[in-house]
Amino acid sequence: MWNYSEKVREHFFSPRNAKPVEQANATGDVGSIACGDALSLTLKVNPSNETIEEAGFQTFGCGSAIASSSALTEMIIGRTLDEALKLTNQDIADYLDGLPPEKMHCSVMGMEALHAAIADYRGEELEDDHEEGELICKCFAIDDVMIKKVVQQNGLSSLEDVIHYTKAGGACATCHEKIEWVLSECLQESAKAPELVSELPAVDPDQPLSIVAKVRLVEQALEKIRPQLQADGGDVQLNDIDDDMVFVTLTGACSGCGFSHATLAMIEDAVSKVLGQAVTVYPTALGSSAAASEQEAS
Repeated sequence: MWNYSEKVREHFFSPRNAKPVEQANATGDVGSIACGDALSLTLKVNPSNETIEEAGFQTFGCGSAIASSSALTEMIIGRTLDEALKLTNQDIADYLDGLPPEKMHCSVMGMEALHAAIADYRGEELEDDHEEGELICKCFAIDDVMIKKVVQQNGLSSLEDVIHYTKAGGACATCHEKIEWVLSECLQESAKAPELVSELPAVDPDQPLSIVAKVRLVEQALEKIRPQLQADGGDVQLNDIDDDMVFVTLTGACSGCGFSHATLAMIEDAVSKVLGQAVTVYPTALGSSAAASEQEAS
């Protein structure tokens, strides 16, 4: 049983602005009844200053969809369109004192409707025919562009997260592999060495480093990365260095993670920067020797 906050219950049982706005000059329709969720958001915008004077909604969906739509209207009334565009789906969830992970897609649907309504008011067209992206989930008509946007905006890192936030893959599950490909691409794009690595001492590429100096620099780079891994329940440990090969052990949640290759790419990028040379990072079991690991890698 999902645990709903008192605010979610309040906006579900007594939704605000649950009606179409009369004389609305902006409309945003997203989802479809066939997919299980649909939302129509109507706005009355003051043309002189682009302030949202009224907002109303009609939704077909669960209690979280109703609560999220209700909260959204309360949040945007009195704001300018530009101010409203700065809101995120996480802002809706926070306004409701949180949503169950399985229901975060309701807040995403609210933001989609808002963006569609503002585009409608401004005479802009939102791409919704997958010309710019590949259709990933046929059941809920979710393309890779939508998945990438939600992943980046919410810092998602697992297939389960994507299902919760977009509903993609939540029905027949045949698109799970495609979703993982898209997610892996997103993680590889974002898995760059943290900017803090640039604070480490610069290395002269023409000056050979002793193994002690290499170990010290690699450890310093890992210390910069470690908080990011620990925040997700993982960690990394340096095992060995052999010429242009660095051997590490991923521990905790990083061990056996389906996206460990993205983590290794981030480590490789950071280590290459601090050593001033291109290196290859290999995952090893704790205590494995470089020779044995090299043989396994080959």
